[in-house]
Amino acid sequence: MLKKAKGLILVISAPAGAGKTTLCKRLLQSLPSFISSVSFTTRSPRRQEIEGVDYYFVSREEFEELIKKNAFVEWAEVHGHLYGTSKKFLEETIKAGKDVILEVDVKGGRKIKEKYPQAILVFILPPSWEELEKRLHKRGTEDEKTIKKRLATAKEEIKYLPYYDYFLVNDDINATTKKLLLIIEAERHKINRIPQEEIKKVVEDIE
Repeated sequence: MLKKAKGLILVISAPAGAGKTTLCKRLLQSLPSFISSVSFTTRSPRRQEIEGVDYYFVSREEFEELIKKNAFVEWAEVHGHLYGTSKKFLEETIKAGKDVILEVDVKGGRKIKEKYPQAILVFILPPSWEELEKRLHKRGTEDEKTIKKRLATAKEEIKYLPYYDYFLVNDDINATTKKLLLIIEAERHKINRIPQEEIKKVVEDIE
């Protein structure tokens, strides 16, 4: 039989308010094999966010020191705050055969794809711009000026769609979760994820 390949790298990107965080939580509940990558950020914690669970909250000086040490597989500045993905965590996790889910912005997603071509990139779209604006207001975490800025950013983020492998329109969280699970199941069975020597051995055993 074929040996288990390296763990999957699943990247989820979406405009703020499209539902990526809720979707990732649903996935983690459905698939225990997945581990969430906890990003580093310089922004302040929001209500109910926990250090080491939602993010590692660090100062800008600490973040810049990590950049110098080449500690991130990708990092970016979003809305005035820095975000980065730990290179060490990602490498150790997939080598151990575990799956990783990452919530990153579109630039980060593209960088990860360049370094890990087999990473699965999924872009989450809102049903409409009107619905996206409605969701941002409903969150109650930003003022009107910030919401307008996020909507403008969303229109720039959508331009990165061609760099992604899949897109899902999140008009119903249950249906979107099921579609994401189907994508993962299909990806697990791709031949190009199996080392060639393993495939060759299976063929030889049959002959």
